[in-house]
Amino acid sequence: MSTATPSTGHHDRCRIVVDTCADLTPEIAATLDVDILGFPYIVDGVEHTDDIWTSITPKAFYDQLRAGSRASTSAVSLGRYLEFFTQCAEEGTPTIYLCFTSALSSSYDSACQAAAEVRRTHPDFEIYVVDNALPCACGMLLAIEAVRQRAAGLTARQLAAWADEAKTYIHGYFTLDSLDALAAGGRIPPAAAQLSSKLDIKPALSFDLSGSLTLTGVCRGRKKALKGLVKSFKDNYVIDPSMPIGVFSADAEKDADWLEAAIRREEGCAEATILRGSVGPTIGAHVGPGMVAVMFWGKDRAEKISLSDRIAKRVRGVR
Repeated sequence: MSTATPSTGHHDRCRIVVDTCADLTPEIAATLDVDILGFPYIVDGVEHTDDIWTSITPKAFYDQLRAGSRASTSAVSLGRYLEFFTQCAEEGTPTIYLCFTSALSSSYDSACQAAAEVRRTHPDFEIYVVDNALPCACGMLLAIEAVRQRAAGLTARQLAAWADEAKTYIHGYFTLDSLDALAAGGRIPPAAAQLSSKLDIKPALSFDLSGSLTLTGVCRGRKKALKGLVKSFKDNYVIDPSMPIGVFSADAEKDADWLEAAIRREEGCAEATILRGSVGPTIGAHVGPGMVAVMFWGKDRAEKISLSDRIAKRVRGVR
């Protein structure tokens, strides 16, 4: 794993790059042979680089937020991408970057600009930037399977095409303890956050095909919200023991334990591989402490889109 310079380990013919918004756990990152670019985040005016819980523990980070610290994030800069991609080009291995959703960050645009510049200066270098359209640890599931596909022989070009098709089969459903962090980050109006906390309303959230957050429902109270996650899982999961399921939280381990146990009671899930982890500081800055999420491979989300969305996608040249 590398958060600074490209690793020169064995890459099976291509290098896979992800960023810290994919929320890989330190344990998984250590086993995957991928490069990880750290997103910057700011706490009370001090900038840090997300290093997947190397320099701070989840509890310490979320306790800061509970105590009133203000957290925000900034995108990976064009300069940082240029520096990193140039190093990749000089090392020469064909490279694919599974980038955090363009719907929630300008990083994808910067990465594409940097890749274009590096192709100009290194015309023989193969680099592909894929918008993963997946928030949070959904990106981890894509990365794990991409590594498996690389081992099965896919080239960088084939992997880029594979990732574009595969990402619509990944689902993520989550609930938040409050809407305060989303309101502070300007993602929702402050009045909505105040009303929801007054009424003990817990939002049920997911994301659309572009990777934008979507509100799928509201629940009165935490337990109903957690049961709602189980229902969303049940409605969309496709049994495949080879594909792991993720249960993540923002320092809400007891609720994550409850969710894992509930999922194990679902058909075909008793022996499933369930990956547990903590939502990283980059995502955590926007959702605040108490988020609980389940992510998994399931039905193709692209099949559910409306006719008007299909037409719009065709016009934009996206299938």
